[in-house]
Amino acid sequence: MPSVPATPTRLPRLCFVSYRQIREFAMPVIAEYADRARIDVVDGTFGQALSVAQSRIDHDEVDVFVSAGSNASILRAGLQLPVATIQLSGFDLFQALIRARRIAPRVGVVMYGHTIPELEAVKELLNIEISQHAYRTPEDARQRFDALRREGFEVIVGSSLVVDLAQQAGLHGLLAYSLDSVRKGFDDALELARVARLEASRYEQLHSVLHNLQEAVVAVDQQERIITANPAMQQLLAGPGVRLDGRVLSDLAPEFSLRATLKSGQIDRAVAIRFAQRDWVAHRTPMVEQGSIVGAALTLNDARTIQAADTSLRILQRRQQHAARHTFESLVGTSAALEQAKSSARRFAPTDLNVLITGESGTGKELFAQAMHNASARTGKPFVAVNCASFPETLLESELFGYEEGAFTGSRRGGKPGLIEAAHTGTLFLDEIGDMPLPLQTRLLRVLQEREIMRLGATAPIPIDVRVIAATHQPLATLIQEQRFRQDLYYRLNTLRLALPALRERPEDIPAIITPLVTRCLARLGSSLPAEPALASIMDRIAAHDWPGNVRELENIAERIAVFLLPFARVEDIRFDGLRSDCPELFGEHEDDARDTPLAQRIREAMESSGGRPGLAAKKLGVSRSTLWRWLQSPPDEPLVANAMGMRTGPKPR
Repeated sequence: MPSVPATPTRLPRLCFVSYRQIREFAMPVIAEYADRARIDVVDGTFGQALSVAQSRIDHDEVDVFVSAGSNASILRAGLQLPVATIQLSGFDLFQALIRARRIAPRVGVVMYGHTIPELEAVKELLNIEISQHAYRTPEDARQRFDALRREGFEVIVGSSLVVDLAQQAGLHGLLAYSLDSVRKGFDDALELARVARLEASRYEQLHSVLHNLQEAVVAVDQQERIITANPAMQQLLAGPGVRLDGRVLSDLAPEFSLRATLKSGQIDRAVAIRFAQRDWVAHRTPMVEQGSIVGAALTLNDARTIQAADTSLRILQRRQQHAARHTFESLVGTSAALEQAKSSARRFAPTDLNVLITGESGTGKELFAQAMHNASARTGKPFVAVNCASFPETLLESELFGYEEGAFTGSRRGGKPGLIEAAHTGTLFLDEIGDMPLPLQTRLLRVLQEREIMRLGATAPIPIDVRVIAATHQPLATLIQEQRFRQDLYYRLNTLRLALPALRERPEDIPAIITPLVTRCLARLGSSLPAEPALASIMDRIAAHDWPGNVRELENIAERIAVFLLPFARVEDIRFDGLRSDCPELFGEHEDDARDTPLAQRIREAMESSGGRPGLAAKKLGVSRSTLWRWLQSPPDEPLVANAMGMRTGPKPR
């Protein structure tokens, strides 16, 4: 099979800016390099050479210039493209002087720029008289040549311009350069072209990246002149079509100034800027080459984009929250009651049967549910927790089962999967299951029986694979008698039953629970006080408390104690007398009254001291807000407490 010929690579484009003498001399070398480069040969000296070269640049006809002597110096100073110089070597000059000696014993040397002190030693070696001169301009060269002619010199060695002047006067003019020097100049030009092509390729890649960035980016040189700006920055600074290259950034937008960055070399990140009636987040970065600051760059992010990204991240994090963090190792305590509960939970975990967890509010029902999930074959799969008491009925239905597009006014375009779907292949934890409305209990029963759900507004069921763990602190048997909970759902959920002990039933676990709580709170407040010795003198009081709010109340007390300990630097300085007003329950004040006080009175006192704010009142009582709301509706020891308190009853607020 014949091979496919490779696509030919474009040859480097060289422009040989010369004078007639060196151009004619270099023609054999130019022919040698014809298959390695496209060589454009042009004549010109000084200002003429510069204008010719600039014209080639403007028309994008050249990659590298090649020149010698004065032309090379002028081109390097006036152009931004690379210039390869045909260098005059000592051996070149030595050979030229030998040729000159064969013609006459007196030789004039006229070179661009400066004389060569080493020729003084050569003239004695060659038994030759040498008169050296240097020139800077064509008129200067002519004057040096006329002086040598008046002095009787018949042979002149020098640059192409000098040789031409000598020949015009009927004298011998010898070019100082050799063909090897010309070859070296063209080799240098090819290497410069190769490097320039690599840099151009990198620049094109960078240019492509910059032009596709959503951020606005501009780069400047040491004088804060703009080198490049992507379309987003172009639009901000001047609009499309307006040339920015070479303009000073601070003149266009003082708010974007990079002068301080160029001066200090320090990176400046996440600075808020107001420009064009919009908020931006700016990043200023110096550009450093070989330890020197050669420029700086400014990147602008639209604050609205950052805010949108923050929202997306929060949504993503919320989705990632469908994961169980706790294991059985997270369950702190060694009491017999807790060990019994953990033993049962470990036995239940590997099965795929439904579990009903019972226990007072704050006993850690969700922690046990997560631990069982992580000890099951479903570990690593979704763990979705739903508090059935925290949503009104209509919202709970759409959250649990999801909905199709157009199912109701305000429904999301494209519909939305429900939390039961989100738990597919994992575990669905239904907390406060006793508060689920009866119509939803019926739908949930079908999910458990058929292992499929029907979104709101849908016509086809969706198969699901979930394990259900439910939890409640309510007596479901009583609710069944009152026809507030479906009996068939109860038996479906109550396949395995796990009863969790209240904190007062395992007082020996309290020190192990409260000590790390106080430690974390102290650390969060910036205190290095060790919690264990600090709590030692009041630990008996803490363990003796009844803890009606269980661990949730214990967490509140731990925070109060940590705040109280904050002013103390050493354990021996602690005096707990002042703690009496912050935690009266730990010092026996009102404890007996609290035990004997009807729940209605305790709720009333908590609501009054909290200014009628249920959230704060629930915290004071050491219970969840949903528990407080149930108590307000129908507390165990005062069925009409809400009315007695003059409170409005009705649907639970959202």
